[in-house]
Amino acid sequence: MQDYLYYLAKASKPPSSSPLQKVFSGKPYPIINYVTCDNFSNAHINYLTAITKVVEPRYFHEAVKDVKWRDAMAKEIKALEMNETWTIVDLPVGKKPIDCKWVYKVKYNSDGSIERYKARLVIRGDQQVEGFDYHETFTPVAKMVSVRCFLSVAIARGWELHQMDVNNAFRHGDLNEEVYMTLPPGFFRALGPHKVCKLKKSLYGLKQAPRQWFAKLSSKLLEYGFLRSYADYSLFTYVKG
Repeated sequence: MQDYLYYLAKASKPPSSSPLQKVFSGKPYPIINYVTCDNFSNAHINYLTAITKVVEPRYFHEAVKDVKWRDAMAKEIKALEMNETWTIVDLPVGKKPIDCKWVYKVKYNSDGSIERYKARLVIRGDQQVEGFDYHETFTPVAKMVSVRCFLSVAIARGWELHQMDVNNAFRHGDLNEEVYMTLPPGFFRALGPHKVCKLKKSLYGLKQAPRQWFAKLSSKLLEYGFLRSYADYSLFTYVKG
C-alpha cells in the first residue's frame, strides 16, 4: 500500500448526493475518489492502518538508523554464530567471495499489531558459478497426489494429523562445497579488509540450500527408522506395532 494514495484513517463520510467524495490531491486519479472504506468494519480499518504505517527498509543504511532494526540484525547474527554457520578466515588466493545483504520484514499478529521486526541475512546466490561453488541443486518436492492420498487414508482410518514448521530450515543443511561470503554489512568490519566468512552450513539464497536441507532431513528420518517411498521421494512412512 506504500505506492498508493489511500486515506484509510479518514473518518468523514462522503455526502449522500454522491457515492464517493471528490478530493483534489494533485494526482490525476486519486484512489479516494473511486474506492471507499465506509463498508469496512472499524476493526478492519484499524488493521489496514496498522500494517501500512510501518515502512520496511530496503537497504542497510536505512535500517541502521532505527534501534528496532539494529536489535533485529544483532539477534540474527547471534543466531547464526550459535548455529556455527561460518568461520572467519582470510580469503584464499584465487577465491572470490559472494556478496550478502539484509532483508527486512515486519511480522504482524492477527489483530494488526506488530509481533516483531525480523532481519534475515541472505547470500547473493545469483553470483554463484556452477562447478565452482555449487554443483547439484535439485531437490524433491512433495506431489499433491501424495498429499491427497495421505489425507484420504488418514480420514478413512481416523488417524490424528499433525503439521509442523522447522524454523530456519535451510540453515540446517551442511555444505559440501567451499563457499566464501563477504562480511555482513555493519558487522566484523574491525577484523580487517581481507577477512571473509567461510560457510559451514547453508544460508538462504544459496542455490544448493534446498537440496542440502532435504539431504539433512531425509538422512535423519532414515536413521530414525522411516522408510522412503519410491513412488514419491518426499513421502516417508514409519510402522511400529
